[in-house]
Amino acid sequence: MEREPNRLLRQLISEAGFSHKGLARCLNDWGAARGTPGLKYDHSSVLRWIGGQRPRDPVPSLLTEIFAMRLGRPVTSEDLGMPAILTPLDLGQEFTHTWQEGVATVTALWRADVERRRFLIDSTFAIGAGSVGAVRWLTSPSQGHPSGTGARRVGRADIAAIQEVTRSFGELDNRFGSGRVRSSVVKYLDTAVSPLLKDGLYGEATGRQLAAAAAELTRLAGWMAYDMEQHGLAQRYLIQALRLARGADDHTLGGEILAGMAHQAIYMGQPAHALDLARAAQMSARRAGVHTLLASAHVLEAHAHAGLGDARSCGASLHEAESAFDARKAADEPAWLSYFDEAYLSAKFAHCFRDLGQGERAVRHARRSLDMDSRYVRGRMFNLSLLAAGLLQSGELEEACSAAATAFALAGELQSARTRSYAADLRRRLEPYKNERAVLTLREKSRELTAV
Repeated sequence: MEREPNRLLRQLISEAGFSHKGLARCLNDWGAARGTPGLKYDHSSVLRWIGGQRPRDPVPSLLTEIFAMRLGRPVTSEDLGMPAILTPLDLGQEFTHTWQEGVATVTALWRADVERRRFLIDSTFAIGAGSVGAVRWLTSPSQGHPSGTGARRVGRADIAAIQEVTRSFGELDNRFGSGRVRSSVVKYLDTAVSPLLKDGLYGEATGRQLAAAAAELTRLAGWMAYDMEQHGLAQRYLIQALRLARGADDHTLGGEILAGMAHQAIYMGQPAHALDLARAAQMSARRAGVHTLLASAHVLEAHAHAGLGDARSCGASLHEAESAFDARKAADEPAWLSYFDEAYLSAKFAHCFRDLGQGERAVRHARRSLDMDSRYVRGRMFNLSLLAAGLLQSGELEEACSAAATAFALAGELQSARTRSYAADLRRRLEPYKNERAVLTLREKSRELTAV
């Protein structure tokens, strides 16, 4: 889409007597003086702004100060042709009512994230936002016509590209941790997916496919923020992924996103909220008729019950999860659900029994969980941590330390805040045995790994 030239900025530059190179140099120097060092703008940057591109914050406010000093009068961002963009602090927390509102919200979220806006980085998890999102997902009618009337025709290749990016980045995330790849995912959403949604030409059928592809990648970006323990940001992404899934009218995808929201709530110590989200995920799974997703939702309900200390309800939900898993037909389900296999289900069982303090049962399921796909490096670290915790609860200190040593070694290869938290939890569990020979040996190995 062609931008409108910024005539106001061109006039101000001329009036102030700046060359393009001189203005860029002045901006870089003034940014350093005002606490924003490292700006590296040049004459080409100024030409792009004159051509209609809006620079990122805090450049517009710095330019107003530079021109005000040069001209001896107040200069506003409107005078620059760069009117202030007011971003609501709750951006992304609302599940909007219409497709157009949803597109505007999610694309603004991606842009604010690319710009590393402070209100997003500092945002906190809001139970109310997640609850409203789940209710609106369950009660809002099917999306009428997710369509776009822009100039760029959206085709099958555009959607296939998003799907391939999602698959590739998902594999990298599992192998190396979210810290290595998340910024690239968000940049792709902002530069490649946003123009398709906002400026694309597509009818209802293509619109649903585009919405589903965008939802999957947005969900992945949210999951990565969760892995980095940026919980408020993760929640906003998951709510917006859910909104896009409504545009696609995809109950399987919506249920998977709700399950992810329940997963996050459990991790954050909010089991009652997780219970609501897991049950909402079950409703979507039943509507979709996808048994693997139903098993996932039931096992998350079980984990929430374990967090609440309700062993009886936990057991009943685990039974429902097993029944649903046994009824699955993988050939009839989306390929992206293939991660939820017997090893994954066993890991979720182990989580429940660990949290209920049932060490021997946790160990039995944690051992089964290690018969897993080798590409899931982060998952293996989590499962080894579960095994070590269960062994400690069972009084098997030496084997617990052996499993912990392997878990710590894997943690050193990953850029994942959750991985560090699992390691820290293991160290806390080992603290009562700190003077035992096996623990002293483990600590020495851990120091060597840290030094390397």
